[in-house]
Amino acid sequence: MGLIREIPPTAGWPLTIKSLLPSLFKKHPKGLLEEDFKKYLGVPCAVLTCSGTSGFYLILESIKKLSGRKTVIIPAFICPLIPLAIKRAGLNIKPCDINRDNFDYDMDMLRGICSEDKDILAILAVHLAGIPLDMEAIKESAQGKGTFIIEDCAQSLGAEYKNKKTGSFGDFSFFSLCRGKGLTIYEGGLAITTRPEFADLLTDTAEEIMPGNILSEFLKIVELFGYSIFYRPGLFWLVFRAPQIFWQLRNNPVRAMGEYFTSDFPVHKVSAFREYIGHLNFSRLNLEIEKQRSLAGIYLEHLKGLAGVRAVIEPAQAKASYPYLTLIFEDKRKRGSCLAAFRDSGLGVSQIYLQAISDYVYLKDIIPQAQLAHARALAEKTVTLSTSSFLKEPDLRNITDKLKRI
Repeated sequence: MGLIREIPPTAGWPLTIKSLLPSLFKKHPKGLLEEDFKKYLGVPCAVLTCSGTSGFYLILESIKKLSGRKTVIIPAFICPLIPLAIKRAGLNIKPCDINRDNFDYDMDMLRGICSEDKDILAILAVHLAGIPLDMEAIKESAQGKGTFIIEDCAQSLGAEYKNKKTGSFGDFSFFSLCRGKGLTIYEGGLAITTRPEFADLLTDTAEEIMPGNILSEFLKIVELFGYSIFYRPGLFWLVFRAPQIFWQLRNNPVRAMGEYFTSDFPVHKVSAFREYIGHLNFSRLNLEIEKQRSLAGIYLEHLKGLAGVRAVIEPAQAKASYPYLTLIFEDKRKRGSCLAAFRDSGLGVSQIYLQAISDYVYLKDIIPQAQLAHARALAEKTVTLSTSSFLKEPDLRNITDKLKRI
């Protein structure tokens, strides 16, 4: 037991050293986790990568060979690693606003960009918070324009829309196996294509840009064992909250939230051992998602009718995976009071991103300014509630009672 109990803000899956050690010194076949994803999604090709970001980068490097276009549309509320991957691929970024009540694109703005700009190579559809987007509307906006649809499923493994898994709608998709994302190999990802004619393109490009890296893989294996030790409430404070406090004391909120990155992210192959660990844990997926959905349902039931707050929930005919539940406060001051009330509680209450993507100072040179009012409002008004399996009934009661008092 550690000094301070800290619940992770997302529904990462705990691992144990006991579950890792038996596989460490055995020889494992390659491709098992890729096959898991291919069968699960019903797709012809899946390529294991060392991160979700490198999976996205692999897709960009692949589609560059198919078109001379240079611009990728991204939603304005997104992880800063996304524009950095686009920059590294030598492409341009076009931000588009989202809705005021959820993470879908502002479809009027998206259709306008697609109609006016003839340089659009791809549209990135981000299933944020495990909530499936309206993929039909996004695909319709690109129809007949020679634009690729790429799904960002970093937070939505297992989510469904109209009985179809996220990651199987677009031309390409990518997933994250990073710590805290559910299924994990500490850091990892997959690049997917739904189109058989692009399977060789994806695998050939992977061979070109993804070398082996023994040192990096050794360090990732060490970190995976570290994850199995520290990813528990009694020790998580040391690796999560303590670094946050360090950067908060230095008045650096971007680093405190873990949102400072560079375009020099790793791109290399993943060891057979880490892939095998992912394969072993893949069978947990459906059960873990049901646990997350159950916790989200408990929050929603207890917070029903709470004035001035609404939750971002799954749309009709969708099944969200809810790695966390997002609340939107009508009054940003109340949202500030909420974060302050939970700051040192250890109950996993947090936020998604600090800012709209064009407002990060260190990204100013690569992201053009645009009218992004909804994304800016969400950055100021959202709070996330953890759906971690570490939460106990008293924790849930404490969280909902505090929210009602704010």
